Amino acid sequence: MTPPVKLLVIYVDEVDTFESMPLYEAVIRQLQHLGIAGATAQAGVMGFGSHHKLHRKGLFGINADRPVTISVLDSEVKIREILPEIRTMVKDALVLLIDAELTA
Repeated sequence: MTPPVKLLVIYVDEVDTFESMPLYEAVIRQLQHLGIAGATAQAGVMGFGSHHKLHRKGLFGINADRPVTISVLDSEVKIREILPEIRTMVKDALVLLIDAELTA
């Protein structure tokens, strides 16, 4: 049996920045620095949020403003410990904390 884990999911836009770096990259680097077990940033093909503005890949594959999902996996204790720091970086993002189960 594995200990309980949490999945932290953060939705940002590809064009969002933090200190002149893409926000998703800054968040992933900070998570690595904080010793999180694992994190992945994935660019979406198309999406929209509460504002109903479509985000998608542009003409001829040129990036317009794709949605990016950052998935973070670790223990609940560790996720809750780092969450306040991550929230200072992703002020306008949708952030979800979900129960997860590791399977062998």
